[in-house]
Amino acid sequence: MTKDILNDLIAQNQKTCDFTFNEITEENSVLRLNDDTASIGFIYRHIGEIMHLLAQFFGVPTNVENTTMGQKDTGKAYNRDENQKLIEDGYQVLYGLVKNLSEDQWRETLDTPFFGTISRVRLLGHILYHTTYHCGQITLTLKHGK
Repeated sequence: MTKDILNDLIAQNQKTCDFTFNEITEENSVLRLNDDTASIGFIYRHIGEIMHLLAQFFGVPTNVENTTMGQKDTGKAYNRDENQKLIEDGYQVLYGLVKNLSEDQWRETLDTPFFGTISRVRLLGHILYHTTYHCGQITLTLKHGK
């Protein structure tokens, strides 16, 4: 039952965010909500990077490097297809975790520098929240960006 619930949460997050992610183009990826915010391309890249970087706390190795967390958007152009693949692969990592971890393992705790000691399921919840939060920023920028 737990695995079904976790898979459903991931699937709904992916479906909800895909409505926005599918609207991103090379042309609109440079839009910002205002001069003090990051561009769509930067945020899109950030989402994918964080999915992989936080998955490391589950023991999932990654070659993804942090180029966005704690960084300022300098206006660099980001490849939409590359970012999309990064996010798609991130979702596959999450589905793989659900497949490979037992219900008891989801309740076990992990030590993280950001949140302290938390359960694996709480870390998954944060990854999904983080994705949705930034997806909302992209949605606003698509509608009102300049």
